[in-house]
Amino acid sequence: MSSSTPLPFRVKVAAAFASVYLIWGSTFLAIRFAIETLPPFLMAGFRFAVAGAVLYGWSRLAGAKRPARIHWGATTLIGGLLVSVGNGAVVWAEQRVPSGLASLLIATVPIWMVLLDWIGWNSARPSPWVMTGLGLGLAGMALLVGPEKLSGIHRIDPAGAAVLIGGGVAWAAGSLYSLRAPLPESRLLATAMEMLTGGVLLLLAGLATGEAAALQLGAVSPRSALSLAYLIVFGSLVGFTAYIWLLNATTPARASTYAYVNPVVAVTLGRVLGGETLSAQILLAAAIIVAAVVVITTDRARSVKQ
Repeated sequence: MSSSTPLPFRVKVAAAFASVYLIWGSTFLAIRFAIETLPPFLMAGFRFAVAGAVLYGWSRLAGAKRPARIHWGATTLIGGLLVSVGNGAVVWAEQRVPSGLASLLIATVPIWMVLLDWIGWNSARPSPWVMTGLGLGLAGMALLVGPEKLSGIHRIDPAGAAVLIGGGVAWAAGSLYSLRAPLPESRLLATAMEMLTGGVLLLLAGLATGEAAALQLGAVSPRSALSLAYLIVFGSLVGFTAYIWLLNATTPARASTYAYVNPVVAVTLGRVLGGETLSAQILLAAAIIVAAVVVITTDRARSVKQ
């Protein structure tokens, strides 16, 4: 945007960025609060199924064309990777891992995207700058899940860390496939379909793992209920709508800056509102991982412009 850009538009862009930065950064703590008294897969499935249904209806009323069968197939696969596996990994792991640490491991998605794009899709070898970012990212992850004696706190749960890393890989694979998949013209409609199908798959996963028997509506705390409502309204509806609007209002490179702002917000909120422990090791690992994501995303954005 230049100085000649109308002020109202600049205000809208700033508000959209603030929404994506703060809301998506806060969802990790909201998930932790929600699953205190709600089964994780059923909670996440309900969140995305409701949000997806609302966005689907909204986009169709706004004039989006009815999706074809091939669109449903593609969005089901993407929703399965991003929502069911990616977000499903987060909600499961946050039973064992603090929300701030979960956000840091999920922040490594750009690292997995580069590796999968290079190895799985036979793309060109990453530039030296990106290779440096990859090395930094892997070092940051190693430090984050490293020996207990380095941090002075309990070591991060290995199962939770492994599931989060797997979720990040699935998110990266789904993101890469979405670039090539046959999707509806409307980005909002495609996002709605991904959330809807991914949410349904999460609900099925919850039923398959016996979560229905553990769901006691009378035992759901107000904090969990409010957190679920926040995740539906703000985390899904407002956050995704703001992000899709930003993709059209600004450049994808600028919109993708949420990737290295969200973990900072999540770690801060986890410490201030969630009472989560921060150590020198965690802070150093966070700085290294965020720096790696900045290096990778800025270089990829530079490559697209050339």
